[in-house]
Amino acid sequence: MISIKQSILDQIVAHACNDLPNEACGYLAGNDGVITHGYQLTNTDHSPEHFSFDPAEQFQTVRDARSKGLQIMANYHSHPGTPARPSVEDILLAYDPEISYLIISLANSQVDVKSFKIKDSIVEKEEIIII
Repeated sequence: MISIKQSILDQIVAHACNDLPNEACGYLAGNDGVITHGYQLTNTDHSPEHFSFDPAEQFQTVRDARSKGLQIMANYHSHPGTPARPSVEDILLAYDPEISYLIISLANSQVDVKSFKIKDSIVEKEEIIII
């Protein structure tokens, strides 16, 4: 289970919509299981099917979060034309079993956001609590 502030959820959905037709990506930070900060990163792949974080932005984000006493709790990315579930590539690139992976699907008129834990290529959906 992961909790996220409504304002942060709104922020990442807006980021996903603004980056269409490409995937949007970023980090989510907070403490004690509650996401309180969102960090929008540049997708250096500029692709509707793949994403890579800008390395300089990624480094700065981690530094900023640590300076505020926050933990990186999740990464997020959008799926402009596919469901909110990890692709084979997403599973292969899920390097940290401790964080959550949020996927924002814009494939239908209704935005769909789901969260997953991924460890050793095993995907488990987790509940999102909006606060």
